[in-house]
Amino acid sequence: MSKVFVLDTYEKPLDPVHPGRARLLLTQGKAAVFRRYPFTIILKVEIAEPHLEPLHLKIDPGSRTTGIAVVNDASGEVIFAAELTHRGQAIKASLDDRRAVRRSRRNRHTRYRKPRFLNRTRKKGWLPPSLESRITNTMTWVNRLCRYCPVGAISQELVKFDTQVMENPEISGVGYQQGTLAGYEVREYLLEKWQRKCSYCGKENAPLQVEHIHPRAKGGTNRVSNLCLACEPCNIKKGTQDVKVFLAKKPDLLKKILAQAKTPLRDTAAVNTTRWELYRRLRQMGLPVEVGTGGRTKFNRVSRGLKKTHWLDAACVGASTPAQLYVERTRPLLIKAVGHGTRQMCQTDKYGFPKQHRQRQKRYFGFQTGDIVRAVLPKGKHAGIYIGKITVRASGKFKIRTEQGEIPCNHRYCTPLHRRDGYLYGK
Repeated sequence: MSKVFVLDTYEKPLDPVHPGRARLLLTQGKAAVFRRYPFTIILKVEIAEPHLEPLHLKIDPGSRTTGIAVVNDASGEVIFAAELTHRGQAIKASLDDRRAVRRSRRNRHTRYRKPRFLNRTRKKGWLPPSLESRITNTMTWVNRLCRYCPVGAISQELVKFDTQVMENPEISGVGYQQGTLAGYEVREYLLEKWQRKCSYCGKENAPLQVEHIHPRAKGGTNRVSNLCLACEPCNIKKGTQDVKVFLAKKPDLLKKILAQAKTPLRDTAAVNTTRWELYRRLRQMGLPVEVGTGGRTKFNRVSRGLKKTHWLDAACVGASTPAQLYVERTRPLLIKAVGHGTRQMCQTDKYGFPKQHRQRQKRYFGFQTGDIVRAVLPKGKHAGIYIGKITVRASGKFKIRTEQGEIPCNHRYCTPLHRRDGYLYGK
């Protein structure tokens, strides 16, 4: 299991300890809980000369999910692991909705905000909000981990996808098209695009082959939009048949495959756009930053016999990866970026008509929706102790979401454990 972060009395990071050791310190009253996610304790007794062992923070940036791992290079132990899910697509959808609302008001000649596009200048290195959020989320957790554990170096996977070659491999000639790097990039992209399973039967954890949806024998190309993954039995069974003939009796599956095949290279472009900006911001932290390619990450993971996950990819980034990684007891913290709410005061239904107006106040009686609290209900049919996220009300009658469902509770019985910080956590 992941170790527990420890801070001294001056909130300086110490060496992480085993959960059993942390539990003993809390029981004896020598430490207190400093933070819930990631779980961190703070000592109540000052330590004269603490011994610190520098740790290695490793990052595997992704468009949808970023893998994070803290590794002890000396022992090969993975101290902490996390998978950070971004909200870039949600930000893009929100901006599209806002733009549609503004344009509709302008067309109706009602009160509206005038368009501003000729009187604006963008700073150097500007990125769209959906891409900026990916970098900001990653840097937020890099800074947090540097505050809670003694990080001595950072490693980042600096992968580059040649989207032009992936979309049209014939464009640069046969020599480059059949190169090792180009083939690797196409295979890795297809594995991510088709969720590492057979497109026809859905089989997972089996050797997969690159399959032409429209066969080469009948004029099909090597464009990535004409490629999918198939297990050997399905590939042999399909042969040189057109996919519409092969899946004539499965129209739903055929429609799904054709739609997914035309999925744009949006995720690939997001990684290409943000990789150097993330590297620049990591360098500004003053720590040595190591970079590694996607090929190096895959080689390290395969040679050590590890399965494909985001946090294990992060642990294998760079040439500094220990010869032996101990990951058996490590459980990654699942982090999902959800933002800090919305400033839209009027909510509308699916037809665009107003249905609810928000209050300008978010916090009531010291609590905000999304806070993790401990509620001790002394009486009633729900009497007991509950831990979960709350939904606040101006009346003080809150609701706490637990594994047993939603439990009504009064604010007087709630004790905060972890304040809402724009992320959801899970195991």
